[in-house]
Amino acid sequence: MIELKKSMDFAGPEGPVVLVIMDGVGIGKNPESDFVKQANTPNLNWLQDNALYTELRAHGVSVGLPDDGDMGNSEVGHNAIGCGRIFEQGAALVGKAIASGAMYADGSVWQELVVNANAKASTLHFIGLLSDGNVHSNINHLESMLRTAKAQGVKTARIHALIDGRDVPPTSAFEYIDRFDAFLNDINADGTVDYCVASGGGRMNITMDRYDADWSMVERGWATHVKAEGRTFASMREAVETFRAEIAGILDQDLPPFVIARDGKAVGPIVDGDSVIFFNFRGDRALEITKAFEADDLKEFDRGGKPDVLYAGMMQYDGDLGVPARYLVTPPAIDRTMSEYLSNAGVKQLAISETQKYGHMTYFFNGNNSGKFATETWQEIPSDNCPFENAPRMKADEITDVVVKAIESGEYKFIRLNFPNGDMVGHTGVVSAVKIAVEAVDEGVGKIMAALKKANGIMVCTADHGNADDMCELDKKTGALVLDEQGRIKPKTAHSLNPVPGIVYDPSGVANARLVAVPNAGIANLAATCISLLGFVPPEDYEASIVEVG
Repeated sequence: MIELKKSMDFAGPEGPVVLVIMDGVGIGKNPESDFVKQANTPNLNWLQDNALYTELRAHGVSVGLPDDGDMGNSEVGHNAIGCGRIFEQGAALVGKAIASGAMYADGSVWQELVVNANAKASTLHFIGLLSDGNVHSNINHLESMLRTAKAQGVKTARIHALIDGRDVPPTSAFEYIDRFDAFLNDINADGTVDYCVASGGGRMNITMDRYDADWSMVERGWATHVKAEGRTFASMREAVETFRAEIAGILDQDLPPFVIARDGKAVGPIVDGDSVIFFNFRGDRALEITKAFEADDLKEFDRGGKPDVLYAGMMQYDGDLGVPARYLVTPPAIDRTMSEYLSNAGVKQLAISETQKYGHMTYFFNGNNSGKFATETWQEIPSDNCPFENAPRMKADEITDVVVKAIESGEYKFIRLNFPNGDMVGHTGVVSAVKIAVEAVDEGVGKIMAALKKANGIMVCTADHGNADDMCELDKKTGALVLDEQGRIKPKTAHSLNPVPGIVYDPSGVANARLVAVPNAGIANLAATCISLLGFVPPEDYEASIVEVG
């Protein structure tokens, strides 16, 4: 059993330590684009002026991504906060496996799928997000797999392309469509293979649901990708152009599903004998479509018959459940998380969020594992099933109420929570709603502060990455707003590269905490910080605490 040592300098507070993760609430560089700054946030303002306050890195190499041009995301952010160390994450692992050739080696899952397609003269299908956002997928990985498939004799490949507009600019679809069409034209040019797009749709309309929030998305994806049912078009470009003409102001992520047809016949239903790869490497929005392919019995919707195929994910999406059964790249082996250490020390813990981020506070926080430790209690508040700009407060009030009662009960020594508002509403691009969302989070933080003051507890307040702090396109050189031809700002719905707050609020002063100058401090440093504030000595290989106590 791995154990923590009690600190000789500080025994911990009378009340709990509460870790507040304000999802998507970073520190912007331009006030005109920063809707955290523009919102009314008296509690966060007070904390910046009066509590221990610093800035933490939440993107790039600080969270295990390939380089500092990569935006952080909720998966890697919660991994880093929860395990206190930096592991190479999906994008980096897949990139290395492709560059080294390990993914394509003899005896690999890749070879199993290729051999199946070649032996049966069947189709190799690829389903996933068509962009270079590097959060869920990367188009470079897809193109590499298609080139390798051709070299290894696969004659027919079909791509089921999910349109992004969330991790990349909100109406950037043609950038990727035109690039990929040119790629396909080139790979098909010698006439030896037939590789083409078979279906698609916006990522928030079909296929990529998570945490059982809206299985109808997966059902629509199944009908589109597998059964080739739906409105038909001659090309991806034609589909997107048509939908944009019909639905004013639609964002890429919300585009309806489409099926590609030739001579009146769908080009790529998924049928018995085929091989299928879901090429997203991030797990949360991959688990449900994976279940639809792998489960013998599926209660969530009627598949109308499950084709007998070989299915693989880009990575293993859940280590505890062993899902999927086949995967191309082994995920990071994250062990010895903060939750496990605290459980072994007998510290009662509460993890809470609403559906949209519940898995982040449990599955991702615990190192991509769905099993809870002995002293943990998990609580999920069901999210609204509606566009988040229409209900921007989301469930901040309900989450706050549960946390305040938990503080008052004295039952838990460590409480962790996620307010999803800044991220989920930030992704909509509706800035008026973003301000309301951030203000709801600020109100929740204020109520938690008040409860901790009465209970003599401590709050650590941060974010997993930025989003609401960077809602407009900015010039990369000057930082000024980028305007369109009509002089209007260009909305931005992706995560930011900005730092996030690192706040320690100790109203009783019992910890006598002082900020420590930690070079390149990031959100991975928060696990040691929480452990120190609970009165324990952090593991030696954890990233250093940002405070000294006692």
